Amino acid sequence: MGKRARVAVIAVALAAVIAAWAGWNAWRGDGAETALTLYGNVDIREVELAFRVGGRLQAMEVDEGDRVRQGQRLAALDPEPYRDALAMAEARVAARQANLAKLESGSRPQEVQQARAAVREAEAAFANAERDLRRQEELYESGGSSRKVVDAALALRDATAARLASAREALALALEGPRAEDIAAARAELDVALAERQQAMTRLDDTALVAPADGTILARVREPGAVLPPGATVYTLSLDAPVYVRAWVSEPNLGRIVPGAAVFVTTDSSDRRYRGQVGFVSPRAEFTPRSVETTDLRTDLVYRLRIVVTDADEHLRQGMPVTVSVPLRRKAGG
Repeated sequence: MGKRARVAVIAVALAAVIAAWAGWNAWRGDGAETALTLYGNVDIREVELAFRVGGRLQAMEVDEGDRVRQGQRLAALDPEPYRDALAMAEARVAARQANLAKLESGSRPQEVQQARAAVREAEAAFANAERDLRRQEELYESGGSSRKVVDAALALRDATAARLASAREALALALEGPRAEDIAAARAELDVALAERQQAMTRLDDTALVAPADGTILARVREPGAVLPPGATVYTLSLDAPVYVRAWVSEPNLGRIVPGAAVFVTTDSSDRRYRGQVGFVSPRAEFTPRSVETTDLRTDLVYRLRIVVTDADEHLRQGMPVTVSVPLRRKAGG
């Protein structure tokens, strides 16, 4: 081999070594930021809105495509049956309150005075029967009365004694008032009535359907006049937030994805770059969905990511394909 040929071979070999060294350093990295590109689709949450109670649909106040705010009234049922139920519940509460107040206040002064008068009357009757019995016993001993008359006087004395004891017990009950158990039972009945009233108020409030969050009406399912059972869908609402991106990462790059990491999201329809954050990495592998356009083979196994877009706007729409850029740092050192 001539001298020039040997120099050419040496030059080619040297170039190859330099290229290999550069490639090695590029693989090792020097701490410079790089990015991993992933692909996915926008995933916006939807809510099927329904009444918790049944009834006749009275009003539908928004239509498909309307934007709504949290707390805005969207539809209403006929409230009259629920107003009637609330009126009945309030009447029951008033009755229970009156009964409890009566028991807690005890006997009225007039009732106590009446019981005292009954005791005095019974005492007078007993004293008179006692005197008559003694008189008949004296007459019987002197022969002026019969045993039958004495027995009748004795029976009358015992009957008046029993009536006196009963009158005294009635006075004691009037002074003591209702039993503690009766008052406790009345309080429990009032608590039940109050709970029933609260339930009736809640059911009346449920005749108005309000938006749970800001969003856009996707579908209007019912019309006024329809009689609905509880839970029947009335509207479908697309929520403004949160907006997610469902993306996939291949197994070799899985170690580069960390939950909480910041990412950037772009679409084909605008130049805006949205900010996002990795919120979830699936622990289970699956096949690449057909809607994901990548250069990898579609039979490759991938792991699903859920990315929360923190500055989403109306330009991100359900199912829109997006590109996700994940800033990452290559491994340094050998």
